[in-house]
Amino acid sequence: MPAKSSHEPRRSQILAALEDQDTAVFLDDPLDNTMILNMGPQHPATHGVLRLLVKLDGETVLAAVPELGYLHRGYEKIAEASTYHEFIPHTDRLDYLSPLSNNVAYVLAVEKLAGIEAPRRAQFIRVLVSEMARIASHLVGVGSMAMDVGALTILLWAFREREKLLDIYDVLCGARFTTSYTRIGGLQQDWTPQCTTMLRTFLAHMETDLKEVEALLQRNKIFVDRCENVGYISQADAIAWGVTGPVLRAAGVPRDLRRDQPYLVYPELDFNVITLTESDALARFYVRVAEIRESAKILRQALDMLPEGPYNALETKKVLPKKERTYTKMEELIHDFMLINMGINPPVGEVYHAVESSKGELGFYIVSDGTGHPWRMKIRSPSTCNLSALPIMLKGGMISDIVAVIGSLDPVMGEADK
Repeated sequence: MPAKSSHEPRRSQILAALEDQDTAVFLDDPLDNTMILNMGPQHPATHGVLRLLVKLDGETVLAAVPELGYLHRGYEKIAEASTYHEFIPHTDRLDYLSPLSNNVAYVLAVEKLAGIEAPRRAQFIRVLVSEMARIASHLVGVGSMAMDVGALTILLWAFREREKLLDIYDVLCGARFTTSYTRIGGLQQDWTPQCTTMLRTFLAHMETDLKEVEALLQRNKIFVDRCENVGYISQADAIAWGVTGPVLRAAGVPRDLRRDQPYLVYPELDFNVITLTESDALARFYVRVAEIRESAKILRQALDMLPEGPYNALETKKVLPKKERTYTKMEELIHDFMLINMGINPPVGEVYHAVESSKGELGFYIVSDGTGHPWRMKIRSPSTCNLSALPIMLKGGMISDIVAVIGSLDPVMGEADK
């Protein structure tokens, strides 16, 4: 007999997962006309390398199993071989639609572990870049969701607006996409008046552009019919499956870490937590559009309240010195060398810190053994948890609904697979 395929164990696991969902669906039936279909991992509507195994009765989805891991890069293990500073660029490659937010989330966890607090100016700037990242990510989420159900124009408009934010990134940190802007204890460099001018210009025109998007979609019968009452998940199921972010708030749960577990200077800022109760694909669209407006409100307040002062903490043995001092002062050169090559050597212990990213709760769990690199790191990525609830959202819908539901989750496989 030929040797059993190496893929057989994995195939058995997936089929078992399908059967676990609803055994009655898989009972033998001489008139059974169902079929099991692979959607992805290379499919334009899966927003990356996501594989869905679906069981169909005609065009009705009886069961579905999402399979992640095709993009796995081992970032949690890479962290164990990197110093705390060296891992910062890797966070850009997680949710690559909002790298600045990832940067902030990671350094906040490390600062919590090391007992460092960034200066007040740095905290305001971190709020600015986090909310800019939220708007940029939501623009892509709304645009790609509209494209999935046939409205290509919205995607082009969304990318046009996102480009304006990337131009600000370029001025701020010299990069448009993979920014690596934050530093443990502060920032790569200071916020500039030019960034303020560019951001205020963007905010001045954003509302008009957003209304154009809404006008094109809200009364579009095809868009509404493709999204309304599609991908429903109950509030109880959303909580049980660990769903967070706009997907959870669209189910009526007012959970937002900026308010519920405050960090940085969010307690000083006025904003609303947007919730709806319909819990379908259309509700998730409305939540994201409303959150863009709330982020704009936060940005205006943060710009008005931005204080003067240092943007890096005065912790010479933990915080990287400025480059101009590294190149001109022997003491700073030594500190830079030790921090880059040996690490910051935080105390032995463990911490978890999470932020409200554009997708939901993005958290870093770090275990320290006192050396310059983490002994263990675990990344709590919202895309992973949101995608895990797909079996509930897809069951009973049509196969054409799958693309609308995935689009409404706005997943990024870079953080889902880590």
